[in-house]
Amino acid sequence: MSKKRGLSLEDKREQLLQIFYESQDFYLLRELEKLGPRKGVISQAVKDVLQSLVDDDLVFKDKIGTSVYFWSLPSRAGHQLRQVRAKLEADLSATKSHRLELEKMKESSKKGRENSDEREAAIAELNEMEQEHKALKDELEQYADNDPALCENMKNATEIAHQAVNRWTDNVFSLQNWCSNNFPEAKERLQSVYKEVGINDDFDYLD
Repeated sequence: MSKKRGLSLEDKREQLLQIFYESQDFYLLRELEKLGPRKGVISQAVKDVLQSLVDDDLVFKDKIGTSVYFWSLPSRAGHQLRQVRAKLEADLSATKSHRLELEKMKESSKKGRENSDEREAAIAELNEMEQEHKALKDELEQYADNDPALCENMKNATEIAHQAVNRWTDNVFSLQNWCSNNFPEAKERLQSVYKEVGINDDFDYLD
């Protein structure tokens, strides 16, 4: 024997609304939790179902003193549903209008693009020009090393490097003289250190 299936959320909402419609009275939450099981809505679920109805403006609540009362009238609920329906119909109408506009734009964009010998020839010519442009671009890149601006930059960089090398060479000679003058007893050791760091007898300024 199959287990009895419980009410869905929508069914619970409908049953809870019937409590209000049948009595057209005001209720406290604890009163609804007692009446809910008579309609198939367990007391533990009444609060959540009731809140969902309040969120959708199908049930209204107001605080009087320290108590919160809930109520719902068929006329008010009907008005809310009519408003929802009107909004949905307006949205549907706007969507249909937008779709028609898109279809018109689509048809309009097709004008002048019909298949023809002239169009096919124009497309072929465009493809040929694009290929020629790519070939010229590739050829231009091969001569990039001979670019006058690039050559000028390399020339300037070389000059700066040349000056820097001679400046450091001058620093090395100054250091050698200082060490020789201040530590003459260590001259042979200094010569050995020079060779270790690559300073040989032919070490000199660059022309």
